[in-house]
Amino acid sequence: MLSRFLYNFLSSFVILMFIFIFQTIWLFIDDFAGKGLDIGIIGKFFFYMMPSLTEKVLPLTVILASILTFGTLAENYEFAAMKASGISLQRSMLSLIIFMVVLGGVTFYFANSVIPASEQKIYNMRRNIAKVKPAAAIEKGVFSDFEGMSIKVDEKYGEKDRFLKNVIIHQKTPANVNSTVIKAKTGELISSEDSELIQLVLRDGHDYRDMDKKKSTEKRKYPFTNSYFEIYRMNIEIPEMEQDLEEENVSNREKMKNVSRLIKDMDSIETDNRRIVQAFSKNIVYRMGAFIPLTPKDTAATEKMNLLREKEASSNTVSKNAVDTVETKEGVKIDSLSIADTPINSEEKTPPKEIISLFKDWQKVQVMNAAKNSVSNIMTSIEGKKQELDKRYEIHRRHIFSLHEKYALALSCIILFFVGAPLGAIIRKGGIGLPMVVAILLFLVYYFLGVFAENYSYKGNIHPIIGAWLSSMVMLPLGIYLTRQATADQGMMNFGNVIDLVKRLFSKKDKTEEE
Repeated sequence: MLSRFLYNFLSSFVILMFIFIFQTIWLFIDDFAGKGLDIGIIGKFFFYMMPSLTEKVLPLTVILASILTFGTLAENYEFAAMKASGISLQRSMLSLIIFMVVLGGVTFYFANSVIPASEQKIYNMRRNIAKVKPAAAIEKGVFSDFEGMSIKVDEKYGEKDRFLKNVIIHQKTPANVNSTVIKAKTGELISSEDSELIQLVLRDGHDYRDMDKKKSTEKRKYPFTNSYFEIYRMNIEIPEMEQDLEEENVSNREKMKNVSRLIKDMDSIETDNRRIVQAFSKNIVYRMGAFIPLTPKDTAATEKMNLLREKEASSNTVSKNAVDTVETKEGVKIDSLSIADTPINSEEKTPPKEIISLFKDWQKVQVMNAAKNSVSNIMTSIEGKKQELDKRYEIHRRHIFSLHEKYALALSCIILFFVGAPLGAIIRKGGIGLPMVVAILLFLVYYFLGVFAENYSYKGNIHPIIGAWLSSMVMLPLGIYLTRQATADQGMMNFGNVIDLVKRLFSKKDKTEEE
């Protein structure tokens, strides 16, 4: 059984890898077509793509190989012979289970070491293609953006596509305003190994430039200058133009890192994000003027003030024994001290409900405008910082997802085996027909769940850990259910029982209508 499974596994893996490589060729055909690249460079690129394609090919291979193997065994009644001999399904799968555990360990090593290296090779090679080949920097029929300009050509021909036809150039000001348009019938790209600049030589063309006028009335006329030239030379700066295609300058993307580096970078990114949020929060609080720290009280000065107040109160206090009395007309005696302390025409002053009411009318307008401008500036700062923090948090979520994806890929091989093996024993069909259809359907469910979960994890809609394990968590109950059904020698569902249930429901409905 193990040898048959290995044969189906290897043959399926090779066939599926070729299919996915051809699909990748169609995806990247625009990056290589018409750019004068050697066949060796293109071959290296697709060779580096093979480890990355393993993430897609391996799960589908496990499902297909398990369905083919166990479907053929069930179709040829080999399972029936094993059961008659007292060999259960679990015992017959023991050697394959051990193989799948080993395969899961190899897959984890592959995802932790080989795939990050291949991702780094692929990214840097694609990044360097335009820098090595001057003609590759300018695409045919579309505008190619450079620093301060955009270039479009109708046709490229000659050695390494260095000659251009019908060139249109839009030059921009530092404010990103299109101020100059240059049109030429022909052009030529000249590069040197000692320089990081590409010289573009234009012939037989026109130069249209907008004229900058200070008066508004003259600006409304849209003045411009038109000049004709026979030869026009200009330099296009492409940094690091003459470097090796396989030179690796970028290695900080999450898919290029192994487990240890991901864990280290996750902690550093989280610490930086927390530090940036705290610093920005303090800045906003200070700009708002809220929670201003109070200066500490001077206890010595406070005690001196209290002593002075007590002395003044004691000097103004009249002894009870020496209180003068005043007799009213009615003969009632009252203390002169109480008369002096009694407020005459006193009105209780209530504090204002709004601070703005303390200012004069002309000051209120200034205070309100200043408050509005302050709030508007603070909200603009918050929106700008929010976009920056969203990108930083997305990078952190990508690292978390990439870390758990390595473990999920290794475990998914074991889970999908327990989905495909009992399913093949249940459908009892070998060959390429029905097993291939079932395997593709299961793989599509597994793959699209992973794609949606990955996108939602990057945007923060679901936790990255859940997104990395979602496909495996969905397939795990299905594998447990199918294994139980295959062990009990039952199908996925008993359609006879379902039909009998529907018949009973309709019979009860007819009886109630007759009554």
